[in-house]
Amino acid sequence: MYFAALTEVPIVNSFLSLGMHKGPAVALLLAGPSLSLPAMIIIAKVLGGKKATTYILLVIALSALVGFLGGNFFFH
Repeated sequence: MYFAALTEVPIVNSFLSLGMHKGPAVALLLAGPSLSLPAMIIIAKVLGGKKATTYILLVIALSALVGFLGGNFFFH
């Protein structure tokens, strides 16, 4: 989903007030700016398709990992 810069902060804040756990919220804040459609297009044009795919997959995996670890071990 595309958000303008820092727009995801109030959205995540409203998700947190609705009961979202902090781990997935951190994952959304980490992955959101990197995985917007305009950002992915620019990354693909600058890095090339193969490197952009690797970058995008790493952002997804590491954001999910940080969200999981943070939600289960650090944000109680």
